[in-house]
Amino acid sequence: MKETSEQASIRCPSGLFLKQEAEIARLTQAINQARTAAEKTPYAQGLIEAVDVLLACEAYDGQDLNCRLCRDFSELRRKTASLVIKVGRLGR
Repeated sequence: MKETSEQASIRCPSGLFLKQEAEIARLTQAINQARTAAEKTPYAQGLIEAVDVLLACEAYDGQDLNCRLCRDFSELRRKTASLVIKVGRLGR
């Protein structure tokens, strides 16, 4: 199998994905480093806000694979962050 050093990426026609992806990566790392569900909650809320920007993209084209991947990943990230918030609330 051939190894490649290239990372897979979404080629966003509007450039919005790349802009938001940096913030999403930062928030995801913060969630992963937080020790308790309650500590994760504010980062998860920030993650929801960051992916909502992508989900509200006015340049979305359902025929473009990159747009569909962005939307699918964003929806999955939003669902995951929502679960983190629900678990954080259970611990209170």
